[in-house]
Amino acid sequence: MTEWAKAHLKPAQLYSKSQIVDWFMASYPRFESRASVAADVEAMSVNSPNRRHHPSVKPGSGHDLFYKEGRGRFRLWEPERDPAPIYKHDIEALIGNAPADADEADSSDISEIGDTQGTDTFAYEKDLQNYLARNLHHLEPGLRLYEEEGLSGIEYNAGGRFIDILAVDAMDALVVIELKVSRGYDRVIGQLLRYMGWIENNLAGQKKVRGMIVASEITEDLILATNHIADRVKLFEYNISFNIKQKERV
Repeated sequence: MTEWAKAHLKPAQLYSKSQIVDWFMASYPRFESRASVAADVEAMSVNSPNRRHHPSVKPGSGHDLFYKEGRGRFRLWEPERDPAPIYKHDIEALIGNAPADADEADSSDISEIGDTQGTDTFAYEKDLQNYLARNLHHLEPGLRLYEEEGLSGIEYNAGGRFIDILAVDAMDALVVIELKVSRGYDRVIGQLLRYMGWIENNLAGQKKVRGMIVASEITEDLILATNHIADRVKLFEYNISFNIKQKERV
């Protein structure tokens, strides 16, 4: 990884995970696992929550190389301007020891369909994200993607973690949108409120901030968990369908 970075990257230059995986597989043809290489990219990204799954990642272990700008987008870590690296104990202090959610994974590599039947859910969170980013009016009339000074509301960087979609409503309030391609459990509310708090402290100024959770199924626990903040957090369930018919020959 370090060899590739020295040969190909300049400060602030963005690259995709597939670029480094392709280079590694071409340079080391005996190495057969693309998934392992992709996991190593995450492990060497100083702000990736996935580092907690790599016990060898420690201060001074040589893993502090990249900075994650969003799902699938990376650059060189610049110690002078970027936040300090996070390690297993830092991440667990923030999010506890709960199983990793899909938001911590690169949706180009991992499908979150384990607890659904698949026919009425998006196979990848990225598909749902891309669709909603283009069709935010389906959630609420007047809702639009946040865009300012070249920054997009897709994968908005909130202090080293990434909001699925940051939007602006018709009244110019900021709306944090979290996506779950399967069920929306009650633990997602802590994640959403953390993002909302970061936006309030670092971006909103005098603007109001509220949130939305979009999932294929909203659990009763999540409904209960949001009862007292229903004026600030909306819950949405989505479904998709398709039809197949045989094409008649002329």
